[in-house]
Amino acid sequence: MRKDLPIPNELDRWIRQRGRDLRLRQSDRKHAVKLVNNLRKDLIKFLKENVEQPFFKDVSVLNSGSYYELVKINKPNEFDIMLKLSTPRIIWNSLEKYKGLFYTISLHRLPRGEIRAFLVEGGLMISASKIMSEMHNLIKKFIKKHKVPPGEGHWVVCRKKVNSPAVTLVFLDENKKVEVLSVDIVPALEVPQGWPEAARTGLGVDNWLGKNARRKLLDQPVYFVPKRPKTRNLTNVEKESWRISFSHIEKEMIRFHGNKKVCCEKKEHECCRKLCLRLLKCLIEGLKQTYPDKLDPLCSYHGKTLFFHNLCARPEDSLWTPGQLSVCFIKLFKDFEHAVNSGSLPHFFVPDHNLFSPTSFPKRSLQFLGNALQEQRELGFPLLRIPDPIPAICDNPEECDTVTYESGSLYQKFIKLTVACAVMFGAIVCALYVKT
Repeated sequence: MRKDLPIPNELDRWIRQRGRDLRLRQSDRKHAVKLVNNLRKDLIKFLKENVEQPFFKDVSVLNSGSYYELVKINKPNEFDIMLKLSTPRIIWNSLEKYKGLFYTISLHRLPRGEIRAFLVEGGLMISASKIMSEMHNLIKKFIKKHKVPPGEGHWVVCRKKVNSPAVTLVFLDENKKVEVLSVDIVPALEVPQGWPEAARTGLGVDNWLGKNARRKLLDQPVYFVPKRPKTRNLTNVEKESWRISFSHIEKEMIRFHGNKKVCCEKKEHECCRKLCLRLLKCLIEGLKQTYPDKLDPLCSYHGKTLFFHNLCARPEDSLWTPGQLSVCFIKLFKDFEHAVNSGSLPHFFVPDHNLFSPTSFPKRSLQFLGNALQEQRELGFPLLRIPDPIPAICDNPEECDTVTYESGSLYQKFIKLTVACAVMFGAIVCALYVKT
């Protein structure tokens, strides 16, 4: 087996520096969390007191997503709030061609409760589109009543997206009219009667978290969110389908991620697992911003899935010490690159479903992603590099000399390049002079 080549010092420095820079600042978190907490509290109060649609009166909140998993990068500007909806005993049926990820949800018998308004006409199947439509209408009414401290800004409800399981709100700054943060509100059916068979074969964490931890995770409820497959020519049944969700399990695995129970409880027991995931998320986000059209199917969930597989393959805490950050990230990146090139990334909980199959990720986009990852590796991950500061334009030259013309700045690089060119020009002139 070929031994991994040593990581150049310069690349190691960049990775460490970028890892430190991706941590959220406490000052940024404080304001964002206050806005989101007030929104969530008032929304739950509104739904519980709403008499027009009593089906939503018994909702409860499950915070999910990268912020609550403590792996959000750059800024706390995206939040996810899952609203759990209680349902009578249900029957789920897997949509066969989607390998255990999408389901139709039906009731055993016609109920007397408010859920009757959300059944497909003439049947017992719960309509995902009706649930989403009503949730969207309720939140639009709520936002008109929700109050934000004067001068801070206001919330706006985004237009519905066909393939999204969320009602998205954005908070706009009062003065600049720019987006400060967004919140995805996702209705979810809570099902406490066990996991579908396709999901029970996944969750291979025995060697990483232990068999007891796996049993406890499997004992937790499963959720279904109103998301249809992202393919064309869907049947009427597929348009009303639900996707199985494990966001609550993912959050728990990331928060309690150690092979030993003491991992990250104290400074001397810290690891670099979360930093590695942040770096991979940063790279994926950079690729999507650079090639938005060609890499539209790519999302951070692909990186998270690969991350879980990597943790199971390298379970020992000793392999993830902070001093091994660069080594661990390169291994994680190479595993991701291999998954892309082989076209195989099994869903962590539903292993029969391949997230890189042609129906989920078009071949042309996957090939482009493989080339983009190769380019990043060969160029030393330029998307992870923090750009040098641009020298400021100031009135006092002396101040500019002391503040902006520091080592590594663009100005010094320009001076060095100018000197080098002058030396080369002088050498050429001298050579011509001697020759003549």
